Amino acid sequence: MIEPFMQFGLIILIVLFVSLIIRLLKQPLIIGYIISGIIVGPVVLNLIRGSETITLFSELGIAFLLFIVGLHLSPKVIKEVGKISLITGIGQILFTAIIGFSIAYLLNFPILTSLYIAIGLTFSSTIIIMKLLSDKDALEKLYGKISVGFLLVQDLIAVLILIIISSITSNEGSNAGGLFLLIIAKGIILATIFGLISHFLLPKLERFLAKSQEFLFLFSIAWGFGLALIFSEIGFSIEVGALIAGVLLSLAPYNHEISAKLKPLRDFFLIFFFVILGSQMIFGNIKQLILPVIIFSALIIFGNPLIIIFLMGRMRYSKKTSFMAGLTVAQIGEFSLIFIALGVKVGHISPEILSFITLISLMTIFGCTYLIRYSEKLYEKLSKPLSLFERKKIKDTEIPKKEYDYILLGYNRIGFSIIKSFAKITKKFLIIDYDPDVVKKLKNKKLNAIYGDVDDSELIEDLGIAKAKVIVSTIPDKDTNTLILDIIKRNKSKTITILTGRQIQDALDLYKAGANYVIMPHFLGGEYVSKLIEKYKSNPSMYEKEKKKELITLKERLTEGHEHPRTEKERK
Repeated sequence: MIEPFMQFGLIILIVLFVSLIIRLLKQPLIIGYIISGIIVGPVVLNLIRGSETITLFSELGIAFLLFIVGLHLSPKVIKEVGKISLITGIGQILFTAIIGFSIAYLLNFPILTSLYIAIGLTFSSTIIIMKLLSDKDALEKLYGKISVGFLLVQDLIAVLILIIISSITSNEGSNAGGLFLLIIAKGIILATIFGLISHFLLPKLERFLAKSQEFLFLFSIAWGFGLALIFSEIGFSIEVGALIAGVLLSLAPYNHEISAKLKPLRDFFLIFFFVILGSQMIFGNIKQLILPVIIFSALIIFGNPLIIIFLMGRMRYSKKTSFMAGLTVAQIGEFSLIFIALGVKVGHISPEILSFITLISLMTIFGCTYLIRYSEKLYEKLSKPLSLFERKKIKDTEIPKKEYDYILLGYNRIGFSIIKSFAKITKKFLIIDYDPDVVKKLKNKKLNAIYGDVDDSELIEDLGIAKAKVIVSTIPDKDTNTLILDIIKRNKSKTITILTGRQIQDALDLYKAGANYVIMPHFLGGEYVSKLIEKYKSNPSMYEKEKKKELITLKERLTEGHEHPRTEKERK
């Protein structure tokens, strides 16, 4: 028992050390895991040496990943992602697959291998893109929502392909087609039965299951592995069974809570999947693969964004929204690697192809990370050429043709109160927000509101903010607020600027740059209460009046969805 334990410990330490370097370079940790696998594999240290435990951990990682992906693939999701996500998701897959197959075939890869390469190049990394968009506070922006939408479409298509391959390969023979249809039929029957259980029975058990967080955790693991085993018995792979289990559990009311609880387990076991992946990389023919790797990487990094930009442009989205969404498909991720690994496992393709696709994945993830990180600067330089893809009438930015005295940038918990004050002063006020759902709600209330990304300097100029009397920005990003001040200075305007800061130093910098006032949300509550105490002292009737006013406001905010998320302790 000592040797396996030392082997396991050394691998973890090497993963930690390499990941630390990758973290300092601000790259996704998946790159560190794969590099760690190369180091501990036969090419360098040869620490794995066919360890069954690490291989098991790798398989558990894939199962947990697919189970959690399934939890977010509710059957209602296609309706939610909308027409644009379906068109861009399917369009990008078809484009990449057709061009990828053509290039692979021209490079003398066998037909079956070319097909695997073509399909393997089509799936982007939902995990990495969600993380990058979250870091940029872009998940609620229009391009962020569209990106998440077509990534989910990709995931659904990947699931179907995995199901087809796993069912066919597990029942090869003269009647493979008939067996495949039989397996699918059995799968549909089982999915229907457990879907009905999930939809009708589990909600009734919500209180019982959620009352104990430990029991909910145990139930979710048992559900995932139990259904994975049942589906594997009828011909599906355990991985696909885990994903179907996740999809069925997505109908339950506590699916997000289960997902949050399982993520640490997923992250831990998934490390070993990528370590195993790296250890299996073969570098014998690396010189012959360099040119194909560069060609396919260029296709992913430049070709995929172009097709998204083209499709979104045809559907009348602005060039900036199209460009930002396009950058999110400039890489291939975990589903591509799982798909190719399955192809190797069933003997359809050689292990060299797994190394080949992994190299492309590393290069494209590395490149995509920088593209998204510096997307604003890239857009500024490419704005004019991108106009070729933009149609005259665009749907996501409708700039009104009149001037406004008061402008609010960003409607949120702070903006809710500010527009009430605006309404008391004048009717000539405008609200700009990057969430199209918020804009729609505001328009339904007969308020002047437009969709817009305030990071877009062209939009800010077109809005004529330098002509406004008062500008209020509830966006806490220092760079965005500095841009607003720069435009006002450039136009030599006397516009009063009320901005928002996250940190004290941000506020000091914004004051130095010319802001009239900087909102510090974390300090406002204490300031307000202190003034209340000074004003009312110990007079109970005055506090009662304040209480009644506050109750009205709180109920109004509740209808607006301003409730803060519950903490783990509150859920218990």
